[in-house]
Amino acid sequence: MSDKTLQRQLGLTGLVATGICSMLGASINVVPFMIQRHVPGIGPYVLPAFVFAAIPALLAAFAYASLATAMPRAGGSYIYASRGLNPYLGFVASFSQWFGLSIVIGVVAYVTVPFLRDVAAALSYDGLAQSLDTGLVRVALALFLVWLFVWVNILGAKSYEKTVIPLMILMFVMGGVVIVAGFSFSQEEFASALMAKEGRDVSLNPSTEFHLSTFLSAGALLFASFIGFDSIAQAGGEAKNPTKRLPLAIGLTILIVGAYYILFTSAVYHVVPWSFVAEEAMKRDITAPGLLGYLLPDYLTAMIVLGAAIALINDLPAMLLSVSRLMFAWAEDGIFPKKITKVHKTYHTPYMAIILSGCMASVGILGSHFAGDFFLGIDIMVTSMMVNFLLMCITLLSIGKRNPDLSKEIKIAKDIMWRKILGWTGTIVLTFFLLIHTWKDLNAEAGAWYFHSTPIWLIVMGIGSWIFCYKFRLMKRKGLDVGKLFKELP
Repeated sequence: MSDKTLQRQLGLTGLVATGICSMLGASINVVPFMIQRHVPGIGPYVLPAFVFAAIPALLAAFAYASLATAMPRAGGSYIYASRGLNPYLGFVASFSQWFGLSIVIGVVAYVTVPFLRDVAAALSYDGLAQSLDTGLVRVALALFLVWLFVWVNILGAKSYEKTVIPLMILMFVMGGVVIVAGFSFSQEEFASALMAKEGRDVSLNPSTEFHLSTFLSAGALLFASFIGFDSIAQAGGEAKNPTKRLPLAIGLTILIVGAYYILFTSAVYHVVPWSFVAEEAMKRDITAPGLLGYLLPDYLTAMIVLGAAIALINDLPAMLLSVSRLMFAWAEDGIFPKKITKVHKTYHTPYMAIILSGCMASVGILGSHFAGDFFLGIDIMVTSMMVNFLLMCITLLSIGKRNPDLSKEIKIAKDIMWRKILGWTGTIVLTFFLLIHTWKDLNAEAGAWYFHSTPIWLIVMGIGSWIFCYKFRLMKRKGLDVGKLFKELP
């Protein structure tokens, strides 16, 4: 193995698959229904909250797409902010992003195992289902999944594309069963099936009041469903024809995922009364396949549960790519050890960064197991990504003064006035969402302070600040021109 540069091997399909696979997972199969527990009172307004949550994501996507055309390098968001805004802000924001996403990789791997258990149960493999429900097996299998995709990432772009593209297609095909089934049945048929199976009644059209604070809290949490396109930017150093394909991939990903979210969530709530979803969410963890299982035969239930498992699994390779490229970019700038920039001589991948990211994801698995609530990991990620997206919008505003040479390279929204309008709109909207999310987190009931995402995020930011300041001082002592370093692309 030797030090070489990354090679541009990822095509448009691979980039789009990276974004889609990062965005669709727990977000689509779990969050729209478990939100009834975590934001009580949202009731029938989940879909409008989804649409509302897309607004800041679209504004952030515009900022990312614009900056990607000028700085198509590994470590996307870190490079954008460090060159176009401030190196300290670029690092600490991307450090908290790396931490949040790494933890969520572990969360996703851990949450996948119950879906595999439900597949076994639906196929009447009761012994296998029971073994998958034990803590030791669940942790071991989650660790296996993480390290399997660590290996896939190390094997290079071709191996990566051969993994994520088929997984993406399978996810859409099996998710299509949910959409067709959801719109094929009525709530009356669901109520009849529930009565036949469990002897229970359900209210089909209960009245509920709309509360703005509840709606805003739900929108802030559902924002997590739209953040995966960031992984496309992180792969900027390996994209073919990046100036054109990076922004195109970001735009296509947002459109495809947005349409799929709306269809999928609408289908489930079309057939399952929201009152039943809310009631069940308060008692147990629920999923889209579990809700539709009341209506479907066992083989179709097994199929959509397997589709949900695939949707979760395909998060792993895409997110590992994202977090490892952030570490690679930090190491290139000298903030992390230079050994992390080592690229495999055969596969042309930053294998040290990928392995270290796998280690951090493993910590997320153990944290999920002992904390017992995967929403903590999601909350940490949402806080991190909101801050990161906010900085992207601010960078779009500042890059003209901070780095005019790179500003001239932006190919989208060349008109400064339009850039300012969209940048300021994104900054205001994302600040608002961040405040709502922080307020919700700090006012949520929790067993201890460390079950709130905000203090954990602040601790991580503190650690990142210490790392940056320490390395920045070392660079100056060595006589490095840090001003020049953080204005030029690596």
